Amino acid sequence: MKSNKYVEELKAKSAAELNEELVAAKKELFNLRFQNATNQLDNTSRIKEVRRNIARIQTVIAQKANA
Repeated sequence: MKSNKYVEELKAKSAAELNEELVAAKKELFNLRFQNATNQLDNTSRIKEVRRNIARIQTVIAQKANA
């Protein structure tokens, strides 16, 4: 599956890279929400996808912290 490959890529990254990825995803989510509020967003399912990616990134960060 697509998400499994994404998680494997995340696990291979360092903590600093994961934090950068998290910041970028949160910025993207903010922009998507802003576009949605102003009726400029065509693909609203992208919001759900980005939210799940943020959760995946946070999960991998937590796993690395506990290990």
